[in-house]
Amino acid sequence: MSSSKSQVEEIIDRALAEDLGKGDVTTEALISHDQQGRAYLVVKASGVLTGVEVAKEVFRQVDPETEVEVLIQDGSIVRSGDIIVRISGRISSILKAERTALNFLQRLSGIASETHRFVEAVQGLPVRIMDTRKTTSGLRSLEKYAVRVGGGENHRMNLGDGILIKDNHLVALRSQGLNIKEIIVKAKQNTPLSLRGAKRRSNLQARQTQVEVEVRTVPEALEAVEAGADIVMLDNMNLEDMRKAVKSIHGRALIEASGGITLGNVRAVAETGVDFISIGALTHSARALDISLELEAQ
Repeated sequence: MSSSKSQVEEIIDRALAEDLGKGDVTTEALISHDQQGRAYLVVKASGVLTGVEVAKEVFRQVDPETEVEVLIQDGSIVRSGDIIVRISGRISSILKAERTALNFLQRLSGIASETHRFVEAVQGLPVRIMDTRKTTSGLRSLEKYAVRVGGGENHRMNLGDGILIKDNHLVALRSQGLNIKEIIVKAKQNTPLSLRGAKRRSNLQARQTQVEVEVRTVPEALEAVEAGADIVMLDNMNLEDMRKAVKSIHGRALIEASGGITLGNVRAVAETGVDFISIGALTHSARALDISLELEAQ
């Protein structure tokens, strides 16, 4: 996981503060502080497990004396009935940590599972499945970690990771009389020195590219390439236009497809010859993997 331990701890601390509020009044009213028990985290559907160490840290933060044994590691394919974590300690502590731990585990496993489905759908083709910045506020580092566990790659982690000229940038600059070539030249001239030729954290940026431009038509794609764009993002293009753009660009720039990508069409998009396919749904629409906590009282 690329997130530092302290960063993960801070995320968990905020989540626990949100859920516990002034305390778990139900548990505190009913369960003795000394009552011990054992619990298991059990998978109820097939998917790619992700977030077990995060869940473990949740239980640790609630009560450092809670013992948590991870039985199945991140990245494993799990099926209904699999026991992934064994927990023992105070029942009150287990109950207080339960929902927050499951929220992280279900959410991250859902993202990894959805990513895995897309990666499997394009297996055998020379294309990379990538995420976007359409993540849950405050959880980006964890959600992008889940994409990697699922076999995908990360696009920009944040706005400082690279220059991506999107449609609204073009609208603002064209209103000042600039064309695409002038916009790209301006972007390259004003690129921070820290980004020029540097190998950055995302795989997309690791190709030492400088400027990416979002386009919606084949003529715009060619104009961007001829103006010096390093990556051209084909936004919501139909398959025929994608094929035309790939053929016309002919290796002069890397090509990314984005917008309207589903499991039903992702392979057809990959077969057009694009280098990358970025999919916001990996993080903004992934269905949580069904996981529950089953308690045994002593």
